[in-house]
Amino acid sequence: MAQTTGGNGQEAAPAADPATAQQLIINAQYIKDLSFENPRAPQSLTQQTTAPTVDINVDVNAQSVSPEAYEVVLTIKVSAKVNDEALFLMELVYGAVVTIRNTAREMLPPLLLVETPRLMFPFARNIVADATRDGGFPPLMINPIDFTDLLRRNAANAPQPGDTLPSA
Repeated sequence: MAQTTGGNGQEAAPAADPATAQQLIINAQYIKDLSFENPRAPQSLTQQTTAPTVDINVDVNAQSVSPEAYEVVLTIKVSAKVNDEALFLMELVYGAVVTIRNTAREMLPPLLLVETPRLMFPFARNIVADATRDGGFPPLMINPIDFTDLLRRNAANAPQPGDTLPSA
């Protein structure tokens, strides 16, 4: 096997065989559902005397759609209130179809629930900012999300095998 050298005289790493290289391919991204409510308009659009309380909840789910393809859904729910009165409520359900190849099964959760939403997040964040701006408020710029921590917390809260589930 011949090694090639780069322009600086150092040996270049051999190229990975595409047939066996691990792949994460984002095939499509889309808005599955988008809801923005401004229940007190136009009064809510006047200058507020106190800063609103903004609550942001994020969730990620994934499901198989074929042997190598998965749908990953990033859900962002936002509520803004002043004096316990809603300024706006927003929900974005943002999806992606991804293909994962040549990956061990135990690597699927980090790829689907951490790496894929990390790649999706800037687009979802932009949709949230545009929707709040178009709703008459300053654009809401959500801080970056630690999806690794979100996965860890969800795993810690998930029922373990043998646990008794609460009855409804």
